[in-house]
Amino acid sequence: MDFSGVALLLSITIDIDPDIGKIFGLTISWHGLFTAIGIIAGVSLSVYLCRVDGIPSEVGQELALVSVICALIGARLFFVFEHWDRFENDLAAIVTEVTEGGITLYGGLIGGVLGGVIYGVLRGWPIGIGLDAAAPGMILGQGLGRIGDLINGEHLATGSELPWAFVYTHPNTLGELGRAVHPTAGGYELIGDFIILGLLLLVARRYLKVPGWLFCSYAVLYSAMRFGLSPFRFDEQTIDGIPVPQIVSAVIIGIAIMLAGIIRRYPGQITSAWEDRVFGVPSEIENEEEPRPSST
Repeated sequence: MDFSGVALLLSITIDIDPDIGKIFGLTISWHGLFTAIGIIAGVSLSVYLCRVDGIPSEVGQELALVSVICALIGARLFFVFEHWDRFENDLAAIVTEVTEGGITLYGGLIGGVLGGVIYGVLRGWPIGIGLDAAAPGMILGQGLGRIGDLINGEHLATGSELPWAFVYTHPNTLGELGRAVHPTAGGYELIGDFIILGLLLLVARRYLKVPGWLFCSYAVLYSAMRFGLSPFRFDEQTIDGIPVPQIVSAVIIGIAIMLAGIIRRYPGQITSAWEDRVFGVPSEIENEEEPRPSST
């Protein structure tokens, strides 16, 4: 598509080197910096929410550590699955080339959640409450991490003549040099992540009264947004012409809806701090109209 000079003039120019510099021979990138900031901020928020709902900080920190490690493993394995043709003849590259990039966000989210849930079950911790505390931290970390994508120009997007299109002009950019494109990952998804964060903290935590439903809301909201953004990207792997992220998004939405129904009937272990925050000190009439989930 041929973009006019007027379209380029109205676009937002990004002229930043993706790499900040080197420290002890190690390249420091904007993507790596904001990923680290996102992990720290997300873990801090989740640990705080755990403490508010009666899960001790040390428990939240331990759970977060396991989840982050599992997320990194899951992100790498999902990328390998999507790009198997690059690794099928060199399995060692799955490990040896990890510093050269190659992780997938969905793999990280799935790996982190599964690892955290399994570890929490083994330790006998309140799973629903823990997931509800994890969700805002996860979307906060995702949003901050996308700032790195905005700077680097990662995740190739379709062309755009809109005034908020991005044009990457730095010669080291990871995006298309000098072409106006939709700000998909570093714009639309970044903004969407923080909107979801606001909905989770200001609406879901206030009105949802079943442990685990806030996490299910996060899974549905993010997956629906990610499904809708796929048409703006052309760097995604496909299966029979369908982008893999769209397939994963649809599956996660279905699983989240089914999970919400299951935990409505079997809410699992809850804490008195969670009950006090969600229900306050209800009157006898309120108790009759809206019974609390049973503790186990």
